Amino acid sequence: MKVEMKKGEVIIRSMQEKDRAEVLKMMQIFYASDVVIHKADDETLQKDISDCVGDCPYVDGYVFEIEGEIAGYGIAATGYSTEFGGVCIWLEDLYMKPEYRGHGIGRKFFEAVEEIYTDAVRFRLEVEKENAGAVALYQRLGYNFCAYDEMSKEI
Repeated sequence: MKVEMKKGEVIIRSMQEKDRAEVLKMMQIFYASDVVIHKADDETLQKDISDCVGDCPYVDGYVFEIEGEIAGYGIAATGYSTEFGGVCIWLEDLYMKPEYRGHGIGRKFFEAVEEIYTDAVRFRLEVEKENAGAVALYQRLGYNFCAYDEMSKEI
């Protein structure tokens, strides 16, 4: 899905191959930080970008631009919720370069994904409770902690 939306001074657009190097740098910072539990190696991150810019039907990558500069990126993955009876969008990554934080770009990304994925019945994301700024933003936008504990198995 190719997207370009102007949200105030922020352009939210589909990730493109030309963005690879800059998105990879941001992903490396994000996945080396304390806000993620599982660290991702460069091979995994490169594959993530390839899937975002390629034809993978399950994932869409976005970049946020201000005055032609990339300020951050986000990734959304499509799934299905039998509990809610429809498409569930997982907001996989949301990263803003430090100099662009606190300017409402994250909020604008959430507004955009709700406009893009109009068939979604639920939006989900993961957050470390210690990431107080992200938790506060997500709660202001109507997100609540789930009562479920998540389990996973790596293959």
